[in-house]
Amino acid sequence: MNVIETSLPGVKVIEPKVFGDHRGWFMETYSESMFKEAGINIKFVQDNQSFSAAKGTLRGLHYQLDPKAQTKLVRCTKGAIFDVAVDIRKGSPTFGKWFGLELSADNKKQLLVPKGFAHGFMTITNDVEVQYKVDELYAPDCDRGIIWNDPSIGIEWPMDITPVLSVKDEKAPLLAEANNNFIFGE
Repeated sequence: MNVIETSLPGVKVIEPKVFGDHRGWFMETYSESMFKEAGINIKFVQDNQSFSAAKGTLRGLHYQLDPKAQTKLVRCTKGAIFDVAVDIRKGSPTFGKWFGLELSADNKKQLLVPKGFAHGFMTITNDVEVQYKVDELYAPDCDRGIIWNDPSIGIEWPMDITPVLSVKDEKAPLLAEANNNFIFGE
């Protein structure tokens, strides 16, 4: 497993080792011991999976407030997405900054998104499946979001289109107006 640090401290790209032969391939997508060896000590408690039918579907930017904040380990198992993490920790030197990369069934990369970061993705193919692990259960009363096109964040999404959004995501606030209890260093 290769762990790559990003421009946002704590956000990491995980590249599992893929073993292939004439039959196909095999990889360990998560190993508690390998993650601990890499300095990532997280106890995941739930696996989630989403399906998006149309290219240009955008899910996010989502997060849960403390004390139900979630760390996510995200991977794309069918198709491809542009996956994004945004630092929303007040007082952070990278507050409002974003990191994004393509996750796909082909490249098998994963993105580790820690607590204190909003997460979202846009599908760049049709028929996309995304799977992610979380270290805290879903808590509807702590569920929050930020609008996908907040100009103060300036995410450069891979397609210049009007995305397919949920009603919740269409009505999400700007970062400056979002309910957010994350403080850098706490």
